Amino acid sequence: MANFQIIMPKLGESIIEATITKWLKAPGDTIEEDDAIVEIATDKVDSEIPSPVEGTLKEVLFEEGEVVEVGKVIAIIETEGEESAPAEAIPAEAAAPAASAAVVKEKETEALVTPQADAEATRFYSPLVKNIAKTEGVSMAELENISGSGKEGRVTKQDILDFLKNKPASVSPAPKAAAPASAAVAPPVVSAAGDEIVEMDRMRKLIADHMVMSKQVSPHVTSFIEVDMTNVVNWRNKMKDVVMKRDSEKLTFTPIIIEATAQAIKDHPRINASVDGTNIIIRKNINIGMAAALPDGNLIVPVIKNADQKNLLGLAKDVNDLANRARTNSLLPDEIQGGTFTTTNFGSFASITGTPIIYQPQVAILGIGAIRKKPVVIETPQGDMIGIRHMMILSLAYDHRIVDGALGGMYLKRLADLLENFDPERNI
Repeated sequence: MANFQIIMPKLGESIIEATITKWLKAPGDTIEEDDAIVEIATDKVDSEIPSPVEGTLKEVLFEEGEVVEVGKVIAIIETEGEESAPAEAIPAEAAAPAASAAVVKEKETEALVTPQADAEATRFYSPLVKNIAKTEGVSMAELENISGSGKEGRVTKQDILDFLKNKPASVSPAPKAAAPASAAVAPPVVSAAGDEIVEMDRMRKLIADHMVMSKQVSPHVTSFIEVDMTNVVNWRNKMKDVVMKRDSEKLTFTPIIIEATAQAIKDHPRINASVDGTNIIIRKNINIGMAAALPDGNLIVPVIKNADQKNLLGLAKDVNDLANRARTNSLLPDEIQGGTFTTTNFGSFASITGTPIIYQPQVAILGIGAIRKKPVVIETPQGDMIGIRHMMILSLAYDHRIVDGALGGMYLKRLADLLENFDPERNI
């Protein structure tokens, strides 16, 4: 008999640890290849770790609720054959089994900067705890005095949130650049008889935290433009059955808009950027995220990588595939990372427009409204006339620290021109 080591996988570039949330198998259980062994959670992804071998679960090395560093051995499976290599000889990326059933959360900020130098710390702090401390102005001295409820006295997210809730008003936050003078305090809420109280699930808490953080970090400005989608609508109506019959793919408006979105970004690349302190990072790759609603009401944002390099049929296939797997919680971690610009479709729910919140650390997000027939003035060489056209409102929310109204307006105008001048005789 031999022992096979199950390693804590690396689930993203900035992920250095994960929490064991639930063991799906117990010592002594028979394990088949690809059986899910354990559920784990990070700041960004909930996943199941499948077994790459068959055998018997001999030992689990960590308890539920414990935080484990990437690359550590978390379980031993007894198998037929020779002894596996020691854990330290196996690179984390190579040894990590593929994560499945990924449930994607809105991304937390990825900066790992502590409030003060880490040299002052006497214990380990997770990236999420460090980010909360940095955002809320908690000094290292204050962090060190928080009683941790985690393993070996670690400070958990709930510990630091409880500290902030009870922090005396006389304690001033540590000075920091480009941060709000003080954190907003939510008003007290009193429930009445008959009210239903539903606690947020973990995913909704992360989304809520990210939305509040984004509004605090970026001064949001939203611009709007009305687009005549008649050419697009007529072409799509003509081609959707052809594409379904020929390629077994559903042709929606989303890939058409994403194609134009990517082209407009190439024409105005500073809209495809991030802010790092006083530096502006203009992204080379155009990776477009598309916010998708889950059946439970939460949101995920799968990303189409290098969208500008794909033809319309390729975009349609990516949109359909990512949307379908998002609804069944089967996206892979890499498929929700690396976005540089995001779209969100208000029109899916018949809304004509909206003011979206920027998906940090990006600097802009495009809101897509419903397409509706409207009477509009049509200018012709023979004079103006009234006609029925398919109209849509696009909204662009952008970070006013680096995107001014001129750039936001020019980007929207270019996007509208691309859609309005869509070739009605185009092949796909």
